[in-house]
Amino acid sequence: MRKATLLSTLLLAAAAALPAALHASPEVPASVTADPAMAKVLADPRRDKDRARDAFRHPAETLAFFRIKPGMTVADYMPSSGWYTRILVPYLGDEGTYIGITASPANASGDTKIRLEAFPGSFPGKAAGWTGVPAERIPAFTLDAPPPERKGTVDRVMIMREFHNMWPDNFLYTDLAAIRALLKDDGLLGIEEHRAKADAPASYTLGTMGYMREADVIALVEAHGFRLVAKSEINANPKDTANWPEGVWTLPPVLTLKEKDRAKYEAIGESDRMTLLFAKRP
Repeated sequence: MRKATLLSTLLLAAAAALPAALHASPEVPASVTADPAMAKVLADPRRDKDRARDAFRHPAETLAFFRIKPGMTVADYMPSSGWYTRILVPYLGDEGTYIGITASPANASGDTKIRLEAFPGSFPGKAAGWTGVPAERIPAFTLDAPPPERKGTVDRVMIMREFHNMWPDNFLYTDLAAIRALLKDDGLLGIEEHRAKADAPASYTLGTMGYMREADVIALVEAHGFRLVAKSEINANPKDTANWPEGVWTLPPVLTLKEKDRAKYEAIGESDRMTLLFAKRP
């Protein structure tokens, strides 16, 4: 993976210089009430293999914190194998729209570029197989080529455990600018990300280990035309020391060390995570 760009480093400094009013203390909800309708979605047999992760990812509470409701238009950034696709497509319902979005191929090379370019054509069919909803009802596009009619029409965008890839792979500026353009004026951006310790060294928090400092993520997003409006500890895990030599992938579900100390890492569970909500700035 490439090192973070000079531009991104400068953006961190720019965010620190933003007016104090933009850094007002965000709302920190004491608790989040999940939509009772979510229970049926989470119990769907199509999620049988996903359900073991619910205890760590708290999908009902996380989506409630992001203020996502049936009937909305929600874009899911780099949906990968569809963990949230299988929740959001049925939850948004016939009146809602789920959109798969991914990074700009212009900022990639090799196999990554090929995979990103193939995404608009391949993802709807995969999502249809995962959810039973026709592929033509599940749009997908890369962020360098969003359909013009989608501009300003999206209620929510989600970036779930992918921000650490955006930073070192040089997707940050292009993709956050495109995401901002997709959102309605009152649209919101929800981010869940593996959380490094506040005093973790830069060598560990540039994305290549999977962890980022919460303050850095907030600064980078705010520098791209957003403001933090709320944060939650829904996905916190105090058992995670966030200093593994092999990075976040030491922990479940990847368990990169295979059988070595497997019981130890399974007892810790998935990573400690920040859960953040941003609004567009005018």
